Amino acid sequence: MTFATIRRVVLDTTDPRGLAEFYRELFGLSYRPGDEPPAPGDPDPAGQDWLVLRPRGGGIGLAFQMEPEHVPPTWPDQSLPQQLHLDSTVADADELQQVHERALSLGARVLLDRTDDPDEQLWVYADPAGHPFCVFVG
Repeated sequence: MTFATIRRVVLDTTDPRGLAEFYRELFGLSYRPGDEPPAPGDPDPAGQDWLVLRPRGGGIGLAFQMEPEHVPPTWPDQSLPQQLHLDSTVADADELQQVHERALSLGARVLLDRTDDPDEQLWVYADPAGHPFCVFVG
């Protein structure tokens, strides 16, 4: 039996470069060759359409697709359900705090604080485009 391989998760956004930079800084990802940001002041045609980030050492990457009509989900309010979210893990509570501070400094917005949960400490955020994502101790 033949199976397809998941290559990346694609996020719609009105600002592909801005959202790609957010996740590049948050997760330490690298641009696919040719998708890097241009020199300051130079045009950014790729940043207006489609960008790909790859994890160091391989694995599933992220892509960012221009969608001028993108409407952010409203989770936890279900009037516009999230439809998809990213889960990420860290090794311990100290790393969770470090990632929390970095996420906030990059423009994430807290949707849920469950750091007092003895079974699964986690934060749920919205990225700058409104997509929910989780960071938990795993």
